[in-house]
Amino acid sequence: MRRESGFSLIELLIVVAIILIIAAIAIPNLMRARIAANESASVSHLRTLNSAEASYVTAYPTTGYGTMDHLGGAAPCTPSAITACLIDQSFATNYAGKGKNGYSFAIALPNGAQYVASTTPLTVGITGVNSYCSTEDAVVRQDPSGALNTTEAACGALPSVSN
Repeated sequence: MRRESGFSLIELLIVVAIILIIAAIAIPNLMRARIAANESASVSHLRTLNSAEASYVTAYPTTGYGTMDHLGGAAPCTPSAITACLIDQSFATNYAGKGKNGYSFAIALPNGAQYVASTTPLTVGITGVNSYCSTEDAVVRQDPSGALNTTEAACGALPSVSN
């Protein structure tokens, strides 16, 4: 009698079950790592906006602080109060809706002497958990609810981000 070589159905089912168990453990960790990376990138972009705002108000003191569009500029960029060339143009124009690294960015200008830069997750719980904001004091603050903070009072009441 000849015995056929290969795997039995039960052996294949056991292997598939082991792979599914490993995937069930690994995928949530991957999602948490992705959220952490998105949040770290959004804080970094917010710090970039703080630096750009400081440079903008120094270069154009009569204008005050600028919007996202004012901070950018299409290549070849010539610095002016309308296009300061301080941030990448793709960042300056694609900040709302599509966002960057799972976060949407906004700058509110309550008056010429203040600004509130904020970043919120595009989908809370999937692309990020926390929202972040900063004012002209350049302190990045965190909102664990993921809400948009566009007023200086709302942003100033939040705890600052360490690091």
